Amino acid sequence: MQNIWLLIGTAVTLGFVHTVIGPDHYVPFIAIARARNWRLSKTMLVSALCGLGHVLSSVALGFLGVGLGVAIGHLEKVESTRGTIAAWLLIGFGLVYLVWGLRKAYRSKPHSHLHHHADGETHVHLHSHEEGHLHIHQDKGKENITPWVLFLIFVFGPCEPLIPLVMYPAAQHSVAGVIMVTAAFGLATILTMLTIIALSSWGLSFVKLGKLERYSHALAGGVIFVSGLTVQFLGL
Repeated sequence: MQNIWLLIGTAVTLGFVHTVIGPDHYVPFIAIARARNWRLSKTMLVSALCGLGHVLSSVALGFLGVGLGVAIGHLEKVESTRGTIAAWLLIGFGLVYLVWGLRKAYRSKPHSHLHHHADGETHVHLHSHEEGHLHIHQDKGKENITPWVLFLIFVFGPCEPLIPLVMYPAAQHSVAGVIMVTAAFGLATILTMLTIIALSSWGLSFVKLGKLERYSHALAGGVIFVSGLTVQFLGL
């Protein structure tokens, strides 16, 4: 039990550090929530579910490895491959969202048309191409798919520190130990994510972009794109 409590303490510490130094754990949610004006409750729910999928996918891989007798080195290679896939998915998502955001910003730019009437009256009519019933439904579809894209990326994202942590109690055939270590790591990871996201979202609620507001989606895509690059090429 002394070893298990030591592992639990290590799991909490690693879960916290693993999350804080990984911008992919919170930047996408902060950026998307700000751009789409999500309520804090929705942001927390989506973030928590993605965090849960992030942890459980590594847990499932760990149990599979234990059941098949796979060496820890091989499991870590699989986790590394998953990490590469997740990073590139994040980069691709950010790039696509950036391009879509720029297109949306361009189409929402107000412009004028000069109208001439038969009685000689002339007036200027201002409008943007984002107005209208059709575009509202198009945006709603993108709104619905965005959380699922984030969830998919997070399921691919590995929890590298978790594998070696659960291997010890698993090797000792301690089911309770595996559950306790996994729960400690998972709770530390998800709670750290939610804390950073909640505080950042609250802080950003006071930031007004003014005329740049129509570029909020493009800015969100750019931030996600950069965070994916830092994960892939800086190893964060």
